[in-house]
Amino acid sequence: MPELPEVETSRLGITPHLQGQTIKAITVRTEKLRWPIPQELQKLVGQRIQSIRRRAKYLMIDTPEGTAIIHLGMSGSLRILDEAIPSAKHDHVDLVLDNGRLLRYNDPRKFGAWLYSEVGVSHEVLAKLGPEPLTDAFSADYFSEKAENKKTVVKQFIMNNAVVVGVGNIYASESLFMAKIHPKTPVGKLKPKQIQRLVSEIKKVLETAIKQGGTTLKDFNQVDGKPGYFAQELHVYGRANKLCLICKSLIQEEKIGQRNTFWCDKCQPLPKTK
Repeated sequence: MPELPEVETSRLGITPHLQGQTIKAITVRTEKLRWPIPQELQKLVGQRIQSIRRRAKYLMIDTPEGTAIIHLGMSGSLRILDEAIPSAKHDHVDLVLDNGRLLRYNDPRKFGAWLYSEVGVSHEVLAKLGPEPLTDAFSADYFSEKAENKKTVVKQFIMNNAVVVGVGNIYASESLFMAKIHPKTPVGKLKPKQIQRLVSEIKKVLETAIKQGGTTLKDFNQVDGKPGYFAQELHVYGRANKLCLICKSLIQEEKIGQRNTFWCDKCQPLPKTK
């Protein structure tokens, strides 16, 4: 599933091709992805694209008339192509530009989304999201306030979009490893120095992934068709029963909150309970 760095990579990739262009047509080949595709998207035809933003894992294409909101879901991808290139299987939406190019959305599992928001109106899918992890709003003080007296394990806590957006499964495991925190640690038991280190590592891991183009997943490629490269530097995710790159212990794997979680018992010791 594309996570925040993959979505940000897509935003950076499509922006030079879309910004300042005029939408000539929006071709919809399926009525429903995760949710029905709204007819209101057609209001954007004839509009000039002002900006392409990201909020959590949502991409937003802004025009004076309104905003197209895109979510890549489990397997969605975006490509910039010539208008003459015929659609293929799973090509569900084309945003056609007046310069002969188009933005094509492909989604084999159809769990992504294309939505519409009026100018000045925040869509309900964005209403309850926490702060962006790479902003100052996501700080150790904020984390401490949210975590106080919570019994939730830290892995699930940092993957909660109401707490902080975009820390998906891969980067949660990696950040916890770099911060030397066991994923099952109750978040309310973290010490201030641990919180400071974890917040810092979340930012570093995500920034590194964005710079390197996201993590290579079987369903994800960048806009230009090249895969991301951060997977080459994963320390624990997907490495169950392999040697830890730091201490040579075996990497552990277990489902936490129905998500595969990876850690090193030696580098990330679980605190003893009294």
